[in-house]
Amino acid sequence: MVTALIIIHVVICLGLIIGILLQSGKGSDLGAAFGGSSQTLFGSSGAVPFLNKVTAGVAIGFMITSLSLAFLASRPAKPLDLERGKAKTRQEKPLQPGEQKKANTGIPSDTKTERQ
Repeated sequence: MVTALIIIHVVICLGLIIGILLQSGKGSDLGAAFGGSSQTLFGSSGAVPFLNKVTAGVAIGFMITSLSLAFLASRPAKPLDLERGKAKTRQEKPLQPGEQKKANTGIPSDTKTERQ
């Protein structure tokens, strides 16, 4: 679930970046007033309202996924099956005073053969 939420979050981040970069700055319409069409200064705004709505929607999605990921990260992890006791392991007998634990190194020992 967290992986799917991270993928959605990254897609929303890319959409937010693209939506912001596609918008024109506030000063770009003012420059057209001195030389070109005067309708763009106060008149028709073109695709600006649509891009504003899309950017606002994507920003809300970004905030929701960010809060969801933060909430999921703050919760403690569920214990594994090993911690719940489902996987039984062999318990070792406690050492008595004077005993030594045999190390299992995987190397055959020379205790069975006599040296000459």
